[in-house]
Amino acid sequence: MDNLKEKAKEISDKLKDSKKVHIISHIDADGLSSASIAYESLSRCGTDVDYEFIKQLEKEKLKEIKDKDHGLIWFTDLGSGQLDDLKGMNCVITDHHEPQGKPSQVRLKDRGNLMNYTSSNISELNPHRYGIDGASELSGAGATYLVARELGKNTDLSKLAVVGAVGDLQATKEGRLIGKNREILKEGLSKGHIEKRIDARFYGLESRPLFKVLQYANDPVLPGLTGDEEACINFLVSLDIELKIGDEWRRWYHLDKTEKRKILSELGKRLLKRGYPARYVDAMIGEVYTFPGEELGTMLHEAKEFSTLLNSCGRYGKGEIGLQVCLGDREEYLKKAQQLLKGHQKVLVECMNHVESTGGVKEKEVVQYFHGGDEIPDTVLGTVAGMILGSGEVDRGLVMIAFAESSEREGLKVSSRGTKRLVDKGLDLSEVMSKVSKSLGGEGGGHDIAAGAYIPSGCDKEFLDKAEDMIKTQLGIS
Repeated sequence: MDNLKEKAKEISDKLKDSKKVHIISHIDADGLSSASIAYESLSRCGTDVDYEFIKQLEKEKLKEIKDKDHGLIWFTDLGSGQLDDLKGMNCVITDHHEPQGKPSQVRLKDRGNLMNYTSSNISELNPHRYGIDGASELSGAGATYLVARELGKNTDLSKLAVVGAVGDLQATKEGRLIGKNREILKEGLSKGHIEKRIDARFYGLESRPLFKVLQYANDPVLPGLTGDEEACINFLVSLDIELKIGDEWRRWYHLDKTEKRKILSELGKRLLKRGYPARYVDAMIGEVYTFPGEELGTMLHEAKEFSTLLNSCGRYGKGEIGLQVCLGDREEYLKKAQQLLKGHQKVLVECMNHVESTGGVKEKEVVQYFHGGDEIPDTVLGTVAGMILGSGEVDRGLVMIAFAESSEREGLKVSSRGTKRLVDKGLDLSEVMSKVSKSLGGEGGGHDIAAGAYIPSGCDKEFLDKAEDMIKTQLGIS
């Protein structure tokens, strides 16, 4: 039995011995998927279970939690960054963010035993403690699923683990899920809960008309097509692609292999002609994960769209809606989630326009940045930063850092995004966000490729200078 499985069994035993469990989870797609896996697996055991969703595990929130009699607490997709503050609390943790006290000088594959955390009250399952990269090889939902699997016959919940991993962009770097995520995927495939295929990796393959898939493409931006509906329609017509079946707009899944190949080939030529690196062309194709138990042509049938729907719930304080959708509601809560998504998409467009209208992204030597002020909600700041970094209109060789006014506490929210290439060179944004924010009286953490922080107001310039210096050191730039 491997150490990760042993830890999952240890946590499951502790959960089985508890009549009452309170789940506390993060608000993004991975967090909602994690909470849903935890809730459903405990419910099947007959446990009295409730839940709540939070943006960040702050000290004030921890005090509030400790003052209430919640029984055993299960932190999902958070908690590892606040281990010292959790001491004395009866809890279990299934998280994938880099743990507090991570010896960053130790290579990931050698960390394992060096990072073992023990406490009489706390049981923690975190991939980083076993030499597994929590940014790409196991998500929070995946970590939670490993425990759910020990609680009972819960392989059907592998679907939600895949949704969480895809929502956490863990299939982006390689164009497919890897590591422990892939083992979970294989379980779902073998039981018929999940299907996979090689296809275009655009958003909206199920729910959007074909021309809309191209019109709203942003990773990468399609030159001459993204944002221009008429140009997208003309492009498809020029390739003799039928746009409708009767009165219904065709969608990507309606196309045969020849039609798909023709479109992707022409898009690839267009990108290369405009000077895009070949990796942008390669990134258009990869594994797509679908769920045969869901209706074809709906957002819930494909992992990327499912996770986007969940993100729109959590980012606007409606985590319960996303959880109910994960648990099977296809009426009231699904309609509410779809309404939230429409609003979410509108907000993202407005945020992108705001960045452009206020001078765009500014550059330093190894960092580029923008400030959203109070016009960009802090709950979508990281999403906007990632969209801009992947747009093809900024330098992907520079780290993206974004600021916005925090909506729930005094000060600024900071979000940072990097690329796999920068991480391979030594970038660790979790370390940057944690150490720089702490030096300014704030707090932060996350993953090597994506992390966040809170800092006092007025510290953005000093933050950038310190982050720039630290990133230079990580990348070996004098």
